[in-house]
Amino acid sequence: MPEPVQPPPLPVVWRPHRGRIVAYGFAVLIVLGSVVMAILIAAPFKLADRLAIVGFGCAVAYVLHLLGRVRVEADDEGITVVNAVRTYRYTWPEVIDVTLLVGDPWPKIDFSDGRTIGAMGIQGSEKALAGRATAELSALIRDRGEARDQ
Repeated sequence: MPEPVQPPPLPVVWRPHRGRIVAYGFAVLIVLGSVVMAILIAAPFKLADRLAIVGFGCAVAYVLHLLGRVRVEADDEGITVVNAVRTYRYTWPEVIDVTLLVGDPWPKIDFSDGRTIGAMGIQGSEKALAGRATAELSALIRDRGEARDQ
């Protein structure tokens, strides 16, 4: 049986490592590539066309930023789950459990209002890091949640 994990000191932030590197690396590459393309594109293209190319590159970079900013934050009051499009804030008594099954892309957090949301800030593909982060979050839920182990 694995040794129980102690809750980490608060505040704590869990974020993916590889996902951030890939998202922001490609964002920089796409913006630079669109600027170079706009400068070097053939003569029939006007200034508006060149600006549209750079604008499109910036729009793609923004979408990659949304994917790169994902995280799970825990503090004394509760947790904040920042996913690609939405941010959720819950107090500790509202958080019931966190589970990460083998093959899941990220853990699922269950709440007292019946919701279950994915925590994209803990990437299942980073197996050891995800397992540790999920265990730490679970320990915090047991330590600070309403349904504390007696």
